[in-house]
Amino acid sequence: MLFEAGGGQFFTDLAQCVMGRFRGGPAKISVVASGMFGSISGSAVANVMVDGWITIPMMTKTGYRPHMAAAIEASASTGGIIMPPVMGAAAFLVAEFLGIPYYQVAVAAIVPAILYYLVLFVQVDLEAAKYGIAGLSREEIPRLMAVLKGGWVPILALAGIVYTLFVRNMDASMAGVVVTLFLFLLTFLHRRFRYGPRQIIDALEKTGRSLLDIGVITMTAGLVIGVLSLMGLGFTLSSILVKLSGGNAFLLLFLCAATSFVLGMGMPTTAAYVILAVLVVPALTQLGVVPLAAHLFLLFFAKASMITPPVCLAAYAAASIGRCDPMKTGWASTRLSLVTFVAPFAFAFSPALILIGTLPHILLVVTTTVIGSVFVGVALAGYLYRPLGPGKRLLLALGGFALILPPNAGVPLNWVILINVLGGVLDVAIWFVDLRESRAAPLLVVEAKS
Repeated sequence: MLFEAGGGQFFTDLAQCVMGRFRGGPAKISVVASGMFGSISGSAVANVMVDGWITIPMMTKTGYRPHMAAAIEASASTGGIIMPPVMGAAAFLVAEFLGIPYYQVAVAAIVPAILYYLVLFVQVDLEAAKYGIAGLSREEIPRLMAVLKGGWVPILALAGIVYTLFVRNMDASMAGVVVTLFLFLLTFLHRRFRYGPRQIIDALEKTGRSLLDIGVITMTAGLVIGVLSLMGLGFTLSSILVKLSGGNAFLLLFLCAATSFVLGMGMPTTAAYVILAVLVVPALTQLGVVPLAAHLFLLFFAKASMITPPVCLAAYAAASIGRCDPMKTGWASTRLSLVTFVAPFAFAFSPALILIGTLPHILLVVTTTVIGSVFVGVALAGYLYRPLGPGKRLLLALGGFALILPPNAGVPLNWVILINVLGGVLDVAIWFVDLRESRAAPLLVVEAKS
């Protein structure tokens, strides 16, 4: 109902106001708009097909290479599956499996989701710096006050979602019904968002299609789960995975990630997650992984297939809009979204990253992980103040991963702290050296940008 009332256009306009004037503005618009849109739609491909027609041509027009523009949109759209407050349909199933309120799942996903978009944003910004891509002109950017003044209906609808889910702790389905009725009443107060008969019919049709997809997926998954339970295969698979890993938590996580990734290639994210939640979570919890962390771990890897070759539906959709090579787009998306393969291992070993634990511990782990993720993003982009050589990129990446290394990762705590400190010192040293070199030879930066 929100999108049929023009909510999608409001998100795009708001992103243009906030990010349009900065370097690489269209790409940053894509990241912000797709994050907001995806957090509600929960579908990576649908997100690409709504936002991509606006953002991808805008990016290529300002200087981004077509496959990179498509990859940015695909990566930003896929992140919506794990972006609170609404996330994708699978997140609601996480709450059902664990028997906890949905808001606890959304709160747990906040830091990993922010990390995902932070690393993507860093790479987008440095890509713009590398190729000298400017922002939009003043004439191309809507006026912020005009957008906010004309968009209070979507803002109040989103506020209603947050209030019902996080403040009133309503059941997710009841919250959806209440806020939809609230939105319907709001539209009568604003001409721009007022529904016509055709819009209401379209909204009901699209909602029905989405519900049919989810219904078929969960029904099929239920049949598979029932068969596996009767035959005892679920317990057998968990035992096999534990034996294959030899009791090593990291190896078990790697095997589970590979299983999740392969299943995600041929199935929707929700279906892949549901099957894995039954088959794999018992193995993870058996080795001490917190249940909520185990479920989010599988959700992250189930969605990864949307942007990683050979089956990368979001990348295919974006490439069709950008008229570029789908495989090239898929590999670029994988590079942009690398944190989606790193963060799950971090919070599986250290639940502080999903806000479970004492406040000092949470602050320490979140701070080191955020800083380390930024430096990893710089290494992936290959540019800081000027193009970085392979040696500097490798050292930056090593320092970043050293900062991300969580406690309880099979390394004594004293060693973890030492590795974190050494990683931070290494990254800061390279940053300082690159800054000094760029000031000493500014012409090299100009030449690289051109």
